[in-house]
Amino acid sequence: MLSGCPAGDDERAREARRTDRRLLAEFGALVAQTTVTRVVRSCRDDLRGAPPGALPELVERLARQRLHQTLQLGADPTGATA
Repeated sequence: MLSGCPAGDDERAREARRTDRRLLAEFGALVAQTTVTRVVRSCRDDLRGAPPGALPELVERLARQRLHQTLQLGADPTGATA
């Protein structure tokens, strides 16, 4: 762990990587790895006020929904516009 980084930050980073891997296993043949990572990061940011214990599941569910929407609509999963 980097000095000055709270242990909770390290755990959140590990959880985000686990979420990335699970969603890549599900969507990797359909979307780029960078897209999955960007969606997971965006969902974490959007849900930052959620209870910490619920955050991993909520992030994964929201990211999965956004990736499904991306595939159905061809939209940017983070809501960004060109």
